[in-house]
This record gives sequence, structure tokens and C-alpha cells, in this order.
Amino acid sequence: MRFYLIIFVAWLSILTESNAQQNPHQNIIISDQFSPNEPTIAIHPRQSNILMAGSNIDNLYLSKDGGYSWQFKKLRSTYGVWGDPVIVPDTAGNFYFFHLSNPPDGNWIDRIICQRTEDYGQTWTNGSYFGLNGSKAQDKHWAVVDQSSNYTYLTWTQFDKYGAKDPAFKSSIMFSMSKDEGSTWSAAQKINEVDGDCIDSDKTTEGAVPAIGPEGQVYVAWAGPEGLVFDRSMDGGLNWLDKDIKIDPMPGGWDYKIPGIYRCNGLPVTVCDLSEGPHRGTIYVNWTDQRNGSNDTDVWLSKSTDQGNSWSDPVRVNNDRSRRHQFLTWMAVDRSNGFLYFVFYDRRDTESTNTNVYMARSTDGGATFVNFRINDKAFVPNEMIFFGDYNNIVAQDNIVRPIWTRLDGEKLSIKTAIINVDSIGINASKGVVFNPDSIDYEVSELERIYVSFKLKGTQKLHLFLFNESGRKVKKIFKCKTFDFGKHILPYTVKELDLKPGRYSFRLQHKRKILKERFFQID
Repeated sequence: MRFYLIIFVAWLSILTESNAQQNPHQNIIISDQFSPNEPTIAIHPRQSNILMAGSNIDNLYLSKDGGYSWQFKKLRSTYGVWGDPVIVPDTAGNFYFFHLSNPPDGNWIDRIICQRTEDYGQTWTNGSYFGLNGSKAQDKHWAVVDQSSNYTYLTWTQFDKYGAKDPAFKSSIMFSMSKDEGSTWSAAQKINEVDGDCIDSDKTTEGAVPAIGPEGQVYVAWAGPEGLVFDRSMDGGLNWLDKDIKIDPMPGGWDYKIPGIYRCNGLPVTVCDLSEGPHRGTIYVNWTDQRNGSNDTDVWLSKSTDQGNSWSDPVRVNNDRSRRHQFLTWMAVDRSNGFLYFVFYDRRDTESTNTNVYMARSTDGGATFVNFRINDKAFVPNEMIFFGDYNNIVAQDNIVRPIWTRLDGEKLSIKTAIINVDSIGINASKGVVFNPDSIDYEVSELERIYVSFKLKGTQKLHLFLFNESGRKVKKIFKCKTFDFGKHILPYTVKELDLKPGRYSFRLQHKRKILKERFFQID
């Protein structure tokens, strides 16, 4: 049976009132110089106060206080610094900045450049390179470092001739690795089974973001003519599957239109849970598409618990009922606990092109998601100004830092937010507990309703469930003692045995009704 669940359960505040307008996730402007976009962010593996970020085309940002303040620098190389920035750290705390090239003695984007810093970005190597293959274009790369071996792995797209419509020209997914901290690189290796075209659209192979498994496996998914596909190497990149494994047909393709945005894509992001938690080894792939219509872009997640042999049906990460656009997603997994974090643009709150930034978190291996807004103020993009093709997010030891592009009029800027992980699940702008907030989906026993309240002292409380006629249908608890602080109580539709109808939660102290909030199951 399909229920449509609409829940509006308020933060029940006893003896105190919250600051209803305060965003618990402090926004920080990193930079608005040189029209930045396509931001990347990384965190030091042992010193979580040290962060490094970059943006198109040669902008570098350094923070030593957890992201509250940033130093601005320009990256330089004789090979040219030509955009698509990707920053990753290694196990020693060195940082690597990967980017496209435009060398004076070569061709535009004819190789991928790797520059390394050993002093937190104050000085950089001139760079090594890989992928050089005559005049072919090397584009859309991403990197990952194996935390066990300190080896660095890269995947990217090679175009025989970028933009060519001639079907004789192909696009392929390539792989290279370094065992010596980016000084030298293995010969580029093609790993895809089915090539794409070179048009830079739905039938082009793009979006290869590598991930490392618990035993050093290399995993990667990408989009192209076969939809969303996956490949893996079980021996550190030496050998790859002969056949690509299909994850999802990706209806509508990865290249689509969002009103007000110069261009947009739904290219995938791949991560693997390396925590010691119950989902260790699970591979996750996150993307967006328009399977629900050109006016309803959604964020999706599929996972594999058998090293990529089989994949779950996609689940929707954004939990709104608005049938509006959520786009340009990125995902990270905190290896300290296996929690998944997503950042994406969102228009659930408006019918115009006004755009907000939302995040989602899953603490149960992608079964359920909390959605929450993180930006202070919506912005209106301009489709005449290039907005970039991706954002980014990093999560480590409960330190979560998203990074995104904002556009005000004709002014681009890069922002981050100091995510208050303890507030996730609380809509601070309205004082509403939400997971789900307002969603349309098939209810299972995993779907939860949250009741939240905050105490200034120890209290004995009662919580009852009433139907719309005012009859008490269930005693949740009575005379239960709660200590000072915030309390979040999860309940499932199944355990409450809820039928379609209107209900209310009533929180009481002795006979006094402290708060009552209503919700509907249709």
C-alpha cells in the first residue's frame, strides 16, 4: 500500500524559546575575486583545522582555523593552470592540486597537471603531468589517495577531438596512478568498455570520480551512452573488468537544462565507506537526473554491498514534494562513522529561479535522509554567466565543510558553511523538526517521524498520540524523566500503527499541555 505522508512536528521548546531566525550553519564567504566557480575543498588528514580549497581557473584558498577565515593565493605552473581544480591530501598531510593545462609548447588541455605542496600551500612544485596523447583533449578528472598505501589514483575523460560531431571521434574513461607522491605517473590506461562521442553531452563518457575500497580496490562510475555504469580494479589499478557493470539507465541523460543556469549536468560521484561501522565497504554513487520530468530534477543514490556486482534501485535523496529542481550534487562519507553527506542546489521553496543550497545526511547507509537548508539567503543565477559544473564537500571526524558557487547579479563568489552537526534534523529557521519535512513516498518501517524538544532542567514528561476527533489513541510514554538539553525521539509509522488520517502529538508535564503539533497521513 502507498501512503503519502505529510509531517509537521514542531520543536517542542519547554521553559525557553529558540532563536527562530538564526541559521545554525554559519556561512563564510571564501572569495569573490576573479569570478570563481567549480570549487574544490580538502581537509588535512590529522589536523582538521587545516583546510585547502580552489576554484576556476587558478584560485587557491588556505584556512588554518577550520574554515572561518581564508588566505587567497594564485597557483602558477609553466604548463598553465587552466581550470577543473581538484585538491586532495595524502596520508602525510601533503596536498595535491590537479588541473587542466594550456602549455605554450603544446595544445589546449592536452594533459592533466599535478602540483604538490609540503608546506600547506605556501610553495608548490611546478607540476608533473599525465595523459599526454598527441592533440587529444584530457578533461574532467578527479583524484583519490589510498589511505593504506599513499598511492594516488586519477580517472578522467579523453576526447579524440573535443566537440567534434564526427562519430569517428570517441571519448573514453582513462586511468593513471602515482606511487611516489605525484612525481611520476603510470601510462594512461583506457578502462571503459563502451566509448562515447565527443560532443560533451549525454552520449559522451564523463563523470569518472574514483573511490578506494577497504582492501585497496579502485572503484569508479561514470555516465555516457549506456547510462550510469561502473568499473573496478581489485589489484590497485593494474587490471580492470572487461565489461562495464550497469547501475542505472539515467533517464533523460546527464546533460540537461535548468532555468537560469548557463549549463547543468547530473554527472555521478562515487565514494566508499571506509569506516569501522556496519556499512563498511559499501559503494555509493550519487547523481541527478530528470526522470520525473524536465521541471523536476532530483538527487539520487544507488549503492552496492558486493563490490559493485549488483546495485540497489535508486533512492531519492531530496525529500520535498515540490516537484521542482535539485541539481549539481556532490557527496562525501565521513570515515569516522560512515555518515553520508550531500550538498546540492535546491528550489523547493520557490517557484522562480531563486536558488538555495541544501544538504542531506544519512546515518543508516542511505536508507533515510535528513534534508536541511544551509545558505543564509537565496540567490538568482544568470544564464549568461558561466556558473561552473560542480561543487564539493568534505567530511572528517564530524567536521563537515561544503563549498559552493553563488551568483548575485553578475558577481560570482565561493562560500562554505560551518556545519553544526548537532543541529541536523532541526529546521532552525522555523523551529521545525523534519525528517521527512514534506515528502511524497512509499512508507516503509524505516520511515521515521521525529519529535524534538529542549529542556532547561530535568522534567518528567508524557507524550500522547491523538486522532483528529481528540481521542487519545496511543500512550507513547508517561512520567518519563528527561535531563537538561535537547532530545530527539524517532518513531516509525509501523510501530505507531498509523492509518490514513490526521493526528497530533501532545507533550505534557503532569496535566499541563506544553505543546501540541499536528500531522497528516493520506
